[in-house]
Amino acid sequence: MKVVIQRVNEASVSIEGKVAGSIQRGLLVLLGIETADTQEDVIWLSNKIINMRIFDDADGVMNLSVKEVGGNILLVSQFTLHASTKKGNRPSYIAAAKHDISVPLYEAMIKQLNVEMGEVIQTGQFGADMKVALINNGPVTIIVDSKNKE
Repeated sequence: MKVVIQRVNEASVSIEGKVAGSIQRGLLVLLGIETADTQEDVIWLSNKIINMRIFDDADGVMNLSVKEVGGNILLVSQFTLHASTKKGNRPSYIAAAKHDISVPLYEAMIKQLNVEMGEVIQTGQFGADMKVALINNGPVTIIVDSKNKE
């Protein structure tokens, strides 16, 4: 699994002109799932997302997690995170998992984040054509890959 984590002042995702999910202060997390991903990736990555200290403390140092600042999470599926641009100019998405693998893992990630946050996170809709809006705070944008644990 690969995620792009963005610290935001606000973020929303709309489908067919209707807001499906929105947050104020928190994290917009774009999630890409590949064929080799498992429940272990869900657990490791959700823990990393929840506990990543990228919010400022009283001294202005990034030392607090999303949970510690009372923020929320907006999770959006994004298969294009596994694009390969090695050959030619048209990206290949062969590494991205098919629906039978990715949907259950996406749902497992939602469930795991809900449990770890102690509240319901916001989401888009898997496979939908979504419009994502955000105000990135910082900007702070971090990419994490569960396969190489960084």
